[in-house]
Amino acid sequence: MAVHLRSRRTKSEIDKLLTSTLDDIVRQKDPALKSAVELLATGQVSGALDVLQQQGRVKEIPNQEERVRAIAKSYVESPVNTLIVSPDNASRHELNLAVRHELKATGAVAPEDRDFRVLVQRQDMTGAERSWASHYGIDDVVRYTRGSKAIGIEAAAYASVVAINPAANELTVRKANGELATYDPRRLTGVSVYQEIQREFSVGDRIQFTAPDRSLGVANRDMATIETIRPDGRLFVRLDNNRLIEFNPNEHRHLDHGYAVTSHSSQGLTAERVLVHGDTSVHPDLLNSRFAYVSISRASLDAKIYTSDTAELGQRLSGEVSKSSAIEFSHSTANAMTDLGLGQGI
Repeated sequence: MAVHLRSRRTKSEIDKLLTSTLDDIVRQKDPALKSAVELLATGQVSGALDVLQQQGRVKEIPNQEERVRAIAKSYVESPVNTLIVSPDNASRHELNLAVRHELKATGAVAPEDRDFRVLVQRQDMTGAERSWASHYGIDDVVRYTRGSKAIGIEAAAYASVVAINPAANELTVRKANGELATYDPRRLTGVSVYQEIQREFSVGDRIQFTAPDRSLGVANRDMATIETIRPDGRLFVRLDNNRLIEFNPNEHRHLDHGYAVTSHSSQGLTAERVLVHGDTSVHPDLLNSRFAYVSISRASLDAKIYTSDTAELGQRLSGEVSKSSAIEFSHSTANAMTDLGLGQGI
């Protein structure tokens, strides 16, 4: 029986969450997989894992290197409409490298690499932590959504952190024109924080855009394949909707390899086959019931979980999500699912 809880969400917010959840469940074309996703949507993680195990969709490989290699080889066996979902950025990067190695061996990705500096969001920083200078690092790149006339930073501008004063809670950043600005980060809300990281790209690589770009007509999480890399470094990529775009990656730096993505970056994506990396060594906040639901529900036909420890995975995925908003999401969707006859409430 459903337990109806008070929700602080507005009706429009709840309707949006319910629509998203129902879309996830309608996505599944395989009845066996759909049964597992319905259980996950109603918080019955243990039952869902039992179902997935009975279907042969859970594989235990204790050794990290062997597990990553197995996922990469499985991806290469059928790369079209396949997505890898991993809980953290470190393992996501490791998986992307492993997949590229396998694809280069088959000739699907060109052997020649070009180095580019891309921006990877610091997902370890919460919104509250962005208000405190001590959580920033030297060379972090900050994007200002709104900007500030008082300190001379325009909306959508970027700046690099050059000095940190935790005692005074002040950051000093270098703006694009070379000027310095010092401010209290509590005064500027709506910022995103990135690290500049070197990535190697080749013709044939799958990429994911990690921020919206109106000038290119791409949305956050859009996927594409590199068709040409010009001698001057400009990229010609074909989006999954078959549209071809050209851009300078030194000017549009929100992109990364698109074979493996985090569960956060996978939201809104659909793939026929999803390979889930259930590494139980990651932080509990990254491997929980929300991760289980989001990652498995990306698949329409097949999903497989590769884990270091099946028993521990069950305990970790059954854990509650630490953020209250995600918990409210779970309760709201579970109750609505019950009312619609799509599963039992919590």
